[in-house]
Amino acid sequence: MSDPDSGSAPQADGASAVERRKGKSSRRAKRKRGHGRPNAHSAEANQAGKSSQVAVRPVEDEAGSPAKKRKRRRRSRGGAQVDAQSSPQTQHPSSTAEHRATADHGHRSSNKSGKNRRKHRSKRGLQGRPLAHEKTAQFVAPTSSAANAQAPAHDDHRQIRQSQPRREGQHHADADSRPLDLYAALDLGTNNCRLLIAQPTRPGQFRVVDAFSRIVRLGEGLGASGRLSSDAMDRAVEALRICAAKLKTREIRRMRLIATEACRAADNGEAFLERVTAETGLQLEIIDRETEARLAVSGCSSLVGPEARSVVLFDIGGGSSEIAVIRIGENRSSRLANHITHWTSLPVGVVTLSERHGGRDVTPELFETMVCEVERMLERFDCPPVQGAARDSADFHLIGTSGTVTTLAGVHLDLPRYDRRRVDGVWLSDDEVSAMQAKLLSWDFAGRAANPCIGPDRADLVLAGCAILEAIRRRWPSPRMRVADRGLREGLLTDMMADDGVWRRGRSRRGHRPRDTKGPQT
Repeated sequence: MSDPDSGSAPQADGASAVERRKGKSSRRAKRKRGHGRPNAHSAEANQAGKSSQVAVRPVEDEAGSPAKKRKRRRRSRGGAQVDAQSSPQTQHPSSTAEHRATADHGHRSSNKSGKNRRKHRSKRGLQGRPLAHEKTAQFVAPTSSAANAQAPAHDDHRQIRQSQPRREGQHHADADSRPLDLYAALDLGTNNCRLLIAQPTRPGQFRVVDAFSRIVRLGEGLGASGRLSSDAMDRAVEALRICAAKLKTREIRRMRLIATEACRAADNGEAFLERVTAETGLQLEIIDRETEARLAVSGCSSLVGPEARSVVLFDIGGGSSEIAVIRIGENRSSRLANHITHWTSLPVGVVTLSERHGGRDVTPELFETMVCEVERMLERFDCPPVQGAARDSADFHLIGTSGTVTTLAGVHLDLPRYDRRRVDGVWLSDDEVSAMQAKLLSWDFAGRAANPCIGPDRADLVLAGCAILEAIRRRWPSPRMRVADRGLREGLLTDMMADDGVWRRGRSRRGHRPRDTKGPQT
């Protein structure tokens, strides 16, 4: 026998290389003629003939013949790997089904199952490559370095990752490896319950990760009784349960949860917040009117252009209306709230005013009555005339942040459905605001409810808000008004992010934790 490195050794049974090639080339023809061991399709039809072709060989012969092992390797072209420590078991036609079932479940296949695999190899797309034993697919989480190398640099993937809960110490897959900073702000007002979860991005800006808003009418009946009704509290608690569930699924770096005029004015406001804590785990704080006015200004700071020198910002709420007079000099602060010179909070909102005068059937005379009531309140506001406050001034304008002004903008744009992206930041001229108010006043309750930007929930409130807006416009005439679909939540987020210094250049936030993180208690 020659050296395997210098020449091929003859087989033990005397078969030459030519005969082996002939046998190899005729294998496909044999399979076509049905020659060979039985398969799943022809087992019953050819059982008798094929059983006679099966040669039962001794185990010792198979184990002691290296040439036959090499022949099997060449025949399968590196197919099922042969375990050198174990020998093939004696096969019998009666055990064919058992071996096939074993091979299908990922165990070591027999020679016959290897033929079946070779037969279907082209269908599986392996193209003659070695067949490995089938294994159950498993997912192995990549390390942080592998994730950094594979993470694509586009916003969609970042948004998917950031919308998932983050464990303690988990970081971005971005190049800076900064922690995922999520901030949350909740505003429980007289009419709405709103939640916003966001992540800081560029200086002074953030990206919204999750949001929630629902009309709860917490202040319904408050003006007459001085207390929060049971139905109103139930509606608010149900909405707050949803907010608590959203907050618990994420790791919030810092949050602030506030309640405004309804809880401030109600005799049972404190008792209601204790119930909220007991049933939802959320701890809300009642803020004063000055804080509310400053937060409204902070939330709209990005809408005040560099050309503005004076601005009157107003927030028409459900139970109160905050007004801030802003004068901007040459040195503009990064926080617009620092430029507030005068502010006031009117004890009237869309809910309280509509309950006093009626909001369903509003005539022009009733509308003027509501306007005059708000004007008398503004007369008690001790504020000197605003520089540039005239209908032809270019360096002064109004900013409105409330459902009233956003509704006017949606109706003006004739939107098929309300779209915040088109409403937020839009400019309305003085004539356009007057035209929209007259248009709403000409509609009856059903017509207002049918408008997609108003709906039945606001149909009885929108004209009361327009009356408050008209009183403000008469006090501070302006050629234009900018609409802001933002408010206290954005102000809360902006202040928290600025306090934590997340927008300071060159500052690493790795491992930084807030001083006074407040979250839901369970």
